[in-house]
Amino acid sequence: MGLIGIVAGLALLMALAFRGWTILLLAPAAALVAAAFSGEPLLAHWTQTFMSAASGFVAQFFPLFLLGALFGKLMEDSGAVDAIARFMTRTLGPTRAILAVVLAGALVTYGGVSLFVAFFVLAPMGLALFRSGAVPRRLLPATIALGTSTFTMSALPGTPAIQNAIPMPFFGTTAFAAPGLGTIAAIIMLGFGLFWLERRRIAAKKAGEGFEGPLAEKKPVADKTVLRELASTAREFDPAEIESGARTPGRPPIALALLPLVVVVAVNLAMAQVVLPMIDTAYLQEARFGGVSLSAVGGVWAVATALLAGIVVLLATSWARFAKLRESVDAGANASVLPVLSVASLVGFGAVVAAMPAFEAVREFVLGIGGGPLVSLALATNILAALTGSASGGMTIALDALGPTFMQIAAETGLDPALMHRVAVIASGTLDSLPHNGAVVTMLAVCGCTHRESYLDIVMVAVVGALIGLVAVIGLGTVFGSF
Repeated sequence: MGLIGIVAGLALLMALAFRGWTILLLAPAAALVAAAFSGEPLLAHWTQTFMSAASGFVAQFFPLFLLGALFGKLMEDSGAVDAIARFMTRTLGPTRAILAVVLAGALVTYGGVSLFVAFFVLAPMGLALFRSGAVPRRLLPATIALGTSTFTMSALPGTPAIQNAIPMPFFGTTAFAAPGLGTIAAIIMLGFGLFWLERRRIAAKKAGEGFEGPLAEKKPVADKTVLRELASTAREFDPAEIESGARTPGRPPIALALLPLVVVVAVNLAMAQVVLPMIDTAYLQEARFGGVSLSAVGGVWAVATALLAGIVVLLATSWARFAKLRESVDAGANASVLPVLSVASLVGFGAVVAAMPAFEAVREFVLGIGGGPLVSLALATNILAALTGSASGGMTIALDALGPTFMQIAAETGLDPALMHRVAVIASGTLDSLPHNGAVVTMLAVCGCTHRESYLDIVMVAVVGALIGLVAVIGLGTVFGSF
C-alpha cells in the first residue's frame, strides 16, 4: 500500500500541476496522500517532515534566488540585455540568424541573467532577424532554448544557474565542478543543437518555406495564471514581474553591458578557487553557525557574492539609466519569492516520500540499476525532473533522498564528488522539458508558435542533445575520472 501511495501522490502532483494548479497546495496534499496510504501520521509529516525540508531548502538557496532574480531584472531594465542581444544580432546578421540568437542567449544566461528575462528580450529580436534571413519562425523557440536552457544551465563550469548550485551543499563542491567534463558536454550540446537547427533550416529553404511558412492551425496558449504556475517550478524568476518596473528607452555601450556579466563569472571563480580557501572558517563549526564545514556552504557563498558584485557594478555604471530604480528592485526581489517557495514545496513532498517505509524498495531499485552509481544518479534525477517538470525540484528531491548514499559510495569507491555534481546537474536538464514545462510554454507563447510546429525541435536541442552530453560525461568520467 505504501508504494501505491507514493505513485498516487506523484500522479496527483503531475496531473494538477500540469493544469496550472499551485504547487504550494499540491505538494503538501500529494505528500499527505502518500503518508495516508502508508498509515503514517499526517500532521506530523506535514509540519515536521515536509516543512523542515522545505524550510531547509529556502534557508540554503533563497539568497541565490533573490540575487539572481534581482540581477536579471536590473540587467533588463538598464537596457544591458537588450544591448547585448542587439550587438550579437547586428554583428552576425540575418545570414547567421540562428547562431546570433543562440550566442546572445548563451552570453546573458551564463553571466547570470534569468531565463525568463532573456526570453522576453530575445524573442522580438529573434523574430526580426529570422524574418530578415527568411528563417522559419517555428525554429525560433528551439533556437532560444539552445542558447538559454541547455549548456549554460547545466554544463559550462561556473554557471551561476540555480541548477548548478543545488548539488554544492550535498557534495561539498563548487560551481566549477568537473570543468573539463562540463566543457566537453557543453560543446556536444551546442554542436548537436546547431547541427540540428541548421539542418532544419536548409531543409525548409529547399522546400521553399520562408519566415511564416505553412503555419499549422494556431492553438490558444495557456493563460497568464496557468503559465505563471507552470513557470514557478521551471526557473527562478516569476514571469508576472517582467512587466513591473520601468525599462530604460536607451541602451548602454556594449562594453558596459557586458561588464556585470564578466564580473559575475570572475568573482565566482575567484571566490571558489582563491578567496574562500584562504579564509579561516573554523567558526563555522560553532553551534550558532550550524556546525558545518566550508565545503557545505562555500559554493553558495561564492555564487551569492558573485551575483552581489554584479549588481553593485551594474548600479555603479548604469545608475542614471534606471527610470524607476526602486520599482525595478522591488520587481526583481518579488520575482524570486514564488519560485523559491514552489521548488521548496516540491522538496518537502520529496522528503515525505523518502520518509515512507516503502521508499526503501525504490532506493534499492535505483541503486541496483546496472552501470554503477553515476548511471543510478543520472536516472533518478532524470525521472524526478520529468515527473515534477522541474530541473531544480527533481534534482533536489533525488539528492535529498539519495545524496548521502551516493556520497558513501563515493567514499568507498574513490568516486570524485565533483563528477557526481556534474552528472546530476546535466541529468536534471534533460527530461524536465515536458510539453507543459513553464519554460517551454513561455518560449512558444512569446515566439507565436505552437507545440505542433516547434516542440520536436525543442526536444532535439534541449533533450536529445543534453542526453548525448550526459552519456559522454558518464562514459569519460567512468574511464578517466573527474577532470
